[in-house]
Amino acid sequence: MLRARDFRQRAWSALTGKWGTMVLITLIVSLIGGACAGLSWFVVGAIAGVIISGPLMLGLAFVNLKVARGGYAEIGDTFEGFKNFANSFILYVLNTIFVALWSLLLVVPGIIKSYSYSMSFYILSDNPGMDPNTARKTSMQMMNGNKWRLFCLDCSFIGWYLLCGLTFGILSLWVAPYHEAAHAQFYLSLKEEQNAANVNGGFAKAENNGGAQGGATSDGDSVYGKGYQPDPDIELGGKTLENVDKKDNGGNGGESQPPLNADDL
Repeated sequence: MLRARDFRQRAWSALTGKWGTMVLITLIVSLIGGACAGLSWFVVGAIAGVIISGPLMLGLAFVNLKVARGGYAEIGDTFEGFKNFANSFILYVLNTIFVALWSLLLVVPGIIKSYSYSMSFYILSDNPGMDPNTARKTSMQMMNGNKWRLFCLDCSFIGWYLLCGLTFGILSLWVAPYHEAAHAQFYLSLKEEQNAANVNGGFAKAENNGGAQGGATSDGDSVYGKGYQPDPDIELGGKTLENVDKKDNGGNGGESQPPLNADDL
């Protein structure tokens, strides 16, 4: 299992030769955010901040995943989230509302839930057609048992942010993309770990059913059905990121949905 230093090392390697573009992207997003904050005294500034936050967060997720996978980001990629404006906006509003509600129970529950939803924009970036609420719930599943690991990764950047203060915030133009790149590496690692866990679970199921080692049943078919090919995307609780949306939106044959419970929040 990878640790904080491993994610930082992977992020640093991925950013090699790309620092200039990432710094410029960080500067652009910071200027946009600063402009909205400066106009927050006026209604238009506050509204603009709410409207563009979701698309910008999705754009940053797109940029960081592109770099984490070995690609080269472009300035225009920063605004990629506006191509999926409705879903990114709704996801931002949902995350904000639920974190605020949990924060009413004291600060700690709100922080915990913010970590639960922390992978939602990466998930939406990888699955543009996914329902926003499904992306939020999928993030909760991914982060189950992993929130402490991400918290430790964030804490490992404390020293860097202290140095930012000594440079009057200038260093943050480099630290922020480094931090976000580490988060992207964390997300990709979770996908690999949980996909491997589901594959191993398939092997165990095949053995329990008397099948051959490697997930085949006695007639040579996969334990998942005849002609099944393992999905390269992550599976969560037996559901891929693509079919989670189908199930959560009526793909259960018309059966009534169970009542909302605390685990859905």
